[in-house]
Amino acid sequence: MEAAVLAQYLLPKQALTMLAGQLAGWRGGALTTWLIARFVARYGVNMTEAANPDITAYPSFNEFFTRPLKPGVRPLADAPLICPVDGAISQFGKIECDQIFQAKGHAYSTTALVGGDAALAAPFENGHFACLYLSPKDYHRIHMPCAGRLRRMIHVPGDLFSVNPTTARGVPGLFARNERVVCVFDSEAGPFVMVLVGATIVGSMATTWHGVVNPPRPGHLRDWSYADQSITFAQGDEMGRFLLGSTVVMLFPASFGVRFNPAWTPGGALRMGEAMTAL
Repeated sequence: MEAAVLAQYLLPKQALTMLAGQLAGWRGGALTTWLIARFVARYGVNMTEAANPDITAYPSFNEFFTRPLKPGVRPLADAPLICPVDGAISQFGKIECDQIFQAKGHAYSTTALVGGDAALAAPFENGHFACLYLSPKDYHRIHMPCAGRLRRMIHVPGDLFSVNPTTARGVPGLFARNERVVCVFDSEAGPFVMVLVGATIVGSMATTWHGVVNPPRPGHLRDWSYADQSITFAQGDEMGRFLLGSTVVMLFPASFGVRFNPAWTPGGALRMGEAMTAL
């Protein structure tokens, strides 16, 4: 096991993440602006795409991290499924029975990913998945890969390991053991799931219909049903956001007939709105 991965088992990840969340919401005036400037330089953030490229306009790190983009800088491809985020491809492909490939020697089950609900996971047996990683420099809003109607949301408590490629290779079942928010949608092609996976220093995750989901972190599973409401989204609509970076895992049933973009490869860069599947 790599030293960077081993160290994560020893670190007080929950405490670090809570502290990071508090600091990210702090409005420190000139000091906050200086820190944002350092972050932009360190990670090569492209502020020319931001709706407001002036870093002095962001009173806190939270508002900087979740900055909107200028209209038109992420055109939507003409494809059945589009990429919901800026980032990189961690893994994608077929779900083998109920097993999702994480990295060489590591897999996890669809049931574990969605919080232990076997009935929820069942439609995705032998379907397809895509796991997309957002780095600190990336645009942190999450959009819909296709049109859908919200059916359910589950907040699953868990660990807060980093989700970078090194950790994905070293921590078994990483995405099914970290804290996560499971969003269940219905579409014309069938149900699909978007899982927002938390990580070390990711202070919170939010959805457009609920607001901030975590904190609080009560330590037990929380489940919301929206079956009696009509919360609908068009392809490309914003559905959520991360603070800092993390991972989105998507599950599609075999009925979707997913044929991934032939240009996709693990580690490849992505931009929101690009074609995730071929026509």
